[in-house]
Amino acid sequence: MTSILIKNATIVNEGKTFQSDLLIKDELIASIGTSDLMDIPKGTKIIDATGLLLIPGVIDDQVHFRDPGLTYKGDIYTESRAAVAGGVTSFMDMPNTSPQTVTIDLLNKKYLSGSENSFANYSFYLGATNNNLDEVLKVDHSAVCGIKLFMGSSTGNMLVDNKTALKELFAKTSLPIAAHCEDESIIRKNSEIYRKKYGENIPVKMHPQIRSREACFRSSSRAVNLAKEYNTRLHILHLSTANELKLFSNDLALNQKRITAEVCIHHLWFDESSYSELGTLIKWNPAIKTRFDRDALINGVNNNLIDIIATDHAPHTLAEKENSYFKAPSGGPLVQHSLVAMLELWHKKIFSIEKIVEKMCHNPAILFNIRNRGFIREGYKADLCLINPSSPWIVSKENILYKCGWSPFEGTTFRSKVVQTIVNGTIVYDNGVINEQYRGQRLMFDR
Repeated sequence: MTSILIKNATIVNEGKTFQSDLLIKDELIASIGTSDLMDIPKGTKIIDATGLLLIPGVIDDQVHFRDPGLTYKGDIYTESRAAVAGGVTSFMDMPNTSPQTVTIDLLNKKYLSGSENSFANYSFYLGATNNNLDEVLKVDHSAVCGIKLFMGSSTGNMLVDNKTALKELFAKTSLPIAAHCEDESIIRKNSEIYRKKYGENIPVKMHPQIRSREACFRSSSRAVNLAKEYNTRLHILHLSTANELKLFSNDLALNQKRITAEVCIHHLWFDESSYSELGTLIKWNPAIKTRFDRDALINGVNNNLIDIIATDHAPHTLAEKENSYFKAPSGGPLVQHSLVAMLELWHKKIFSIEKIVEKMCHNPAILFNIRNRGFIREGYKADLCLINPSSPWIVSKENILYKCGWSPFEGTTFRSKVVQTIVNGTIVYDNGVINEQYRGQRLMFDR
């Protein structure tokens, strides 16, 4: 048996912040309380966590690790390595790779790659298409996080635009549908308007006018209406507008909601004024929009209209991002910096530390029915993160771990630092050093 005793930690868990010790035995949290009353095995490693925060490991429900086929941008090994350095212990990866993950066979190949290469725990979405419903219905509900649906085209173009296929998907699957919602007809129309005005050199600040608030709301509304019609378990990804918040409710406990929502770090951090400095580096789909929208999304997190905070981590090379508007791909790397960015918003008193843990650790586990993770509870997997809340550092090329080698946060000073990340009871990240021998586990789901 291997065991770790974390002493004098400030634990943040299930809406409470308190001082305690925590004992890990093998992969599990064995005891929480006063270590003097614990049965501590001989040879236990002791960590003095005085002055440190101890939270459950972050569960990121939306990443694009670009593996297979696009691995010059990132891969499961490099991006999961960056993830654990940022306190992320579990991730759910998207299917718009090459080939696209739209069959059970291709899905199983990704799981094999995860077992061989991932430092964090992992799950992979099966992608929906206009004609793969048979594959969707074969998915093992206990072993796959959900179905990814593009109701707006984005990187990899997996748009599902056949009305019959959409209705059948919503009617027949009982897995969560995680949806990217932007209306394609509105985007095409806006693109032509701005192309006529500017040619190919459209200023990137026009991105939120092209991929507009109307495009987001129309598509999200369509998805919500379908989910209501068929009682589908729908999760709308990366909200970017104030308008969309009216589609959701906060009058039910999360485990009773059939329709849920996510917001990403970049929509809580940046607004349209950021385009002048960062340009295409912050070109995402859906677009970063106005300060009004950002403030509404912040309120949506705090009043529980929004259930999860994630990254949509989507690396591209710097050379790709430095292209002109239409040629520069949408997306950017975030998984190493998501937790410290949110903690910076805690320092600024925008969010409470308890709310951050709820939205990044607890709620993904509840929403996706992840087995025995996402909480600091006895008997749960020891997926944990130790944070020094008062250790300022600057994001620089020297400490960025993404394969693409850049970050929209480069030059930013964060006041909090991830000290250690523990995955299944093993210290995988320790003050800048990564345990290169460790590999995470496949997430399982109680469904």
